Amino acid sequence: MVTIINYGLGNLGSILNMLKKIEVEATISSDPGTIGKAEKLILPGVGAFDNGMRLLEDLGLYDILNHCVLTRKVPILGICLGMQLMTKQSEEGVLAGLSWIDATTKRFRFDSESGLKVPHMGWNTVQICGQIDFFEGISQEPRFYFVHSYHAVCENENDVLTKTSHGYEFVSAFKRNNVTGVQFHPEKSHKFGMAFLKNWVTHS
Repeated sequence: MVTIINYGLGNLGSILNMLKKIEVEATISSDPGTIGKAEKLILPGVGAFDNGMRLLEDLGLYDILNHCVLTRKVPILGICLGMQLMTKQSEEGVLAGLSWIDATTKRFRFDSESGLKVPHMGWNTVQICGQIDFFEGISQEPRFYFVHSYHAVCENENDVLTKTSHGYEFVSAFKRNNVTGVQFHPEKSHKFGMAFLKNWVTHS
């Protein structure tokens, strides 16, 4: 059973539907008791960093998530903002993040003459750098859907799972022990997203 954390941000229905398509039992919950007993967790998110952290605190989810992830070692997948919240802090806000991984979140910055847009939006390929289990049965350069203005910067290169290029290379997925974060949206990435989620459920 996968529990999708409802803290008021994210494409909850899309994630649930994608998991149903790959025949994975899942539920959406904002109840700390339910989340505290979860076998696997997904932390989605679309929006601002500080707002996300405040909502987790206000809903009483901050402490229970730390218990699940750090003590019980429950596998957790952060998607988009959910990935960024797993880092120590973000240039977007002033609040501390969950700090489950040694990384910070920074904004894309390009010269006005570059022609590159922020947010980075649309389909892009990922280069697999780390654990390949999550990309089992997927082509060497899988394509995923992105919508984001900020990205994680990992201190430890061993935590980097994939990189993607938008003006420069950035970390599009990271993994340390039971914590996995992806900047792309697997729930919007069709066959590649389905394959990734199925592999994450199977191998995490």
